[in-house]
Amino acid sequence: MLNEVVLMGRLTRDPEVKKTQSDVSVCSFSIACERDIVSKQTNERETDYFDVVAWRSTADFIGKYFAKGRMIIVKGRLQKRYYDDKEGNKRNVVEVVADTVYFGESKKSAESSTTTTSESAPKPAAAVPDFDPNDVDDDLPF
Repeated sequence: MLNEVVLMGRLTRDPEVKKTQSDVSVCSFSIACERDIVSKQTNERETDYFDVVAWRSTADFIGKYFAKGRMIIVKGRLQKRYYDDKEGNKRNVVEVVADTVYFGESKKSAESSTTTTSESAPKPAAAVPDFDPNDVDDDLPF
């Protein structure tokens, strides 16, 4: 059997970290993942939203280093669980259980993407000195 999911998207809200009665960390958050397909009606990319839950050290890591708007890569599995709501109705939810998460962008680009001032615009790269392919050290082993 195979149940593996890899998603890359932006957090739609700050992650919420709680502790269970047995002092185990659990973190819940949701991410928005843009599709590569552009909608013909709106001429914009369509977006899918996924609920994610993480446990233990992964939950603590997410709570410490991620916030709303940050890009995250989630590797995990799909899980369907059932519960009774406040009115006693049976409900079910499908969510991603995160086993591993990765930063989807560098800290520098994340900071610049959260600000919209012209001061935060990327600066042009410094000029690269001229490179002469004929000026190569002959002692290289390759």
